[in-house]
Amino acid sequence: MSRAVPEERASRRVLVTGGASGLGEALVAAFLARGDDVLIGDLDEPEVSTSSTDAAGFLHLDVRSDDDWASARDWVTEHWGGLDVLVNNAGVAGGGRIDVAGMDEWQWITEINLFGVVRGTRTFVPMFKQQRSGHVVNIASLAGLVHPAGMGSYNAVKAGVVAFSETTAHELAEYDVRCSAVCPSYFRTRLVENMQGTDTAVGQVIGALVSGSPVGPEDIAAAVLEGMDRGEELILPDEAARAAYDLKLTDRAAYDQLMRKQAKRLNAMGQEEQQ
Repeated sequence: MSRAVPEERASRRVLVTGGASGLGEALVAAFLARGDDVLIGDLDEPEVSTSSTDAAGFLHLDVRSDDDWASARDWVTEHWGGLDVLVNNAGVAGGGRIDVAGMDEWQWITEINLFGVVRGTRTFVPMFKQQRSGHVVNIASLAGLVHPAGMGSYNAVKAGVVAFSETTAHELAEYDVRCSAVCPSYFRTRLVENMQGTDTAVGQVIGALVSGSPVGPEDIAAAVLEGMDRGEELILPDEAARAAYDLKLTDRAAYDQLMRKQAKRLNAMGQEEQQ
């Protein structure tokens, strides 16, 4: 979905959470290449030796912390006097079959991947309303639209991000503030290296899909900025994501058959591990 894009500053003020590595780092580099001012909010500073984000500012930001979000708002107010783009990118990988993943895993991924987005958006919405401008970009996942087996917690929180983003777009439209949800398919990222969960079969499947993807974080970042330029509220940044979502919308029977075939394979892998 797209709508008219209001005139924006030549140089935007951008906050990217989780911007020290992976897709976040690629997004920071893409914004900097356009001449934007960028603040990285992350638990760890970028690795100077490998980072392309040296020109960006850094602020310690744990998206689970209300205090850290308040500090980010204070920094933006003091140094920039406002914000043009908030990118809620910070996230973690997790999952597991319904009877394997524990509730502690559900709570962990929900607190970061969903509530982190909610906290960030709530922090800056008053500023955006007062400015009558701004753009919230929430990095969700194709898992928010298409729901493979073994990923119940990840699917649920990413679907929550998609729903929350649509709601935010509706609420803020009259203030000329936009909100976009980004839903990429599997792409090469180090995120999976830190994947947590007791269901190791799921980790094997996801790891193979990520490592075998022809798409890198730079490709996704470029598509995100292009989607923002077009005013898209749902950004599907790669062909695999567009094809999978189109299959669900146009041929539900084929989609269900594919998802259940994958579920059967995953269950077989889990049974082999137990033997």
